[in-house]
Amino acid sequence: MPNLQVLELSNNHLSGIMPLDIGNATSLKLLGIDCNHLEGELPETISLLVNLVVLYMSDNKFTSTITNRDSRQLPAVKVANITDNSNSSGESWSTFCGLTLMQYLDLSNNELFGDLPGCFWNLKDLEFLDLSGNAFAGEVPTSTFYNSSLSSLHLSSNNFIGCFPAVLKKFKSLVVLDLGYNKISGVIPPWVGESNPSLRILSLRTNMFYGSIPWQQLSQLPHLQLLDLAGNDFVRSIPGSFVNFSLMRQTFVMQPVVALDMVFNSMRFSDSGSLDIIWKRWEYTFQGTHGFVTGIDISGNSLSGEIPSELTSLKGMRLLNISRNNLSGSIPKDIGNLKLLESLDLSWNKLSGDIPPSVSNLMFLTNLNLSNNLLSGEIPTGSQLQTLEDPSIYDNNLGLCGLPLSIACTNNSSTTTPVDGAKEHHHELETLWLYYSVIAGTVFGFWVWFGVLFFCKIWRVAFFSCVDAMQQNIVHKMK
Repeated sequence: MPNLQVLELSNNHLSGIMPLDIGNATSLKLLGIDCNHLEGELPETISLLVNLVVLYMSDNKFTSTITNRDSRQLPAVKVANITDNSNSSGESWSTFCGLTLMQYLDLSNNELFGDLPGCFWNLKDLEFLDLSGNAFAGEVPTSTFYNSSLSSLHLSSNNFIGCFPAVLKKFKSLVVLDLGYNKISGVIPPWVGESNPSLRILSLRTNMFYGSIPWQQLSQLPHLQLLDLAGNDFVRSIPGSFVNFSLMRQTFVMQPVVALDMVFNSMRFSDSGSLDIIWKRWEYTFQGTHGFVTGIDISGNSLSGEIPSELTSLKGMRLLNISRNNLSGSIPKDIGNLKLLESLDLSWNKLSGDIPPSVSNLMFLTNLNLSNNLLSGEIPTGSQLQTLEDPSIYDNNLGLCGLPLSIACTNNSSTTTPVDGAKEHHHELETLWLYYSVIAGTVFGFWVWFGVLFFCKIWRVAFFSCVDAMQQNIVHKMK
């Protein structure tokens, strides 16, 4: 097979180990053996594939992949997808740093551990790097050199510690940054908005960040379409800086794509990779499609104050989750302007007042959670709202009534304003004073009448004489 250029064996039921004869295909440019049951180590003869450009070997059970020797003898490799294997040997993954032409490297969901080698940042052509779902520890390393091409970086679901990685300040072309599910702490540095102007997807969920969210700096990211800061310890209020998120104000968001031009087929790969998002109460892993997911998730923090009305200007949002905070005030009356919204979660706050009637304008809404607040009044109706039949989405709002709750609304079920409440209280006081006056007058009149008869003999004799005369008159008529 010396002239074979493409060997595609993906999605079969191949098992066993790779044959040594693979090294005979010296002209091979694409090797696809992903989604099989292959195991063991790659044969040493793979280093003979000096023309190899694309390597797919994900979803197998390989215990080791490319060694230092292989990396020196595979100079042409630009794309390597080695995700979902079972390597736990603890070997140095700096071997991939020898693949100097690498553009796309996916090592996610393996069992890799130890410190992350800083030489990854030296790969000047690298555009996509996914190391998520491993057991890397320590701090994200810095480097004296930096990659000006890196556009998508996924480091989620590891054990990284320390502060926000300072090396990211050098990545001017960064579009996707996922640091979720680590143990990174501290504050978000103010240079994020200025140093990463192309950022479209930022996920820092479930870390140990604290302090204020740098809204003013984040508002300098005009292309930001997905902001996920859930599960941290951010405090203070939410300002009205959302107006500068211009991409979220659009009703259509294009998916970011990076082109890897190959000499033989001009292959293209999505640069967005996979991303874990809490979407409609469930955690989903979006694979290469989250360019169309637009929204904000700042749930599970300690934010306070009111929901700013400017939030309703982000008409391109499909996801809004600000649950499990300490927010107060009312739901913005123009929430219905978010016409593309599919998931809205405002639960576990201290929101009060009516549910705005404009909620019925959300025709794409399939997930709604307003439970555990202080809301009152009648639940709005609408063609889409009527499909949300689960009453638990309104739980623990003692003042709510109407379907799908079993509490029927009465004429006075709507929320009263402070002025109306004062008038009603004044009317109750007037009625109460009237009752007291009647009772007091009756008691007073009785004792006046009794006192006159008791102390005045002439009146007492006259009164009883009158009673006797009336009695005789009645008896006479009865006869």
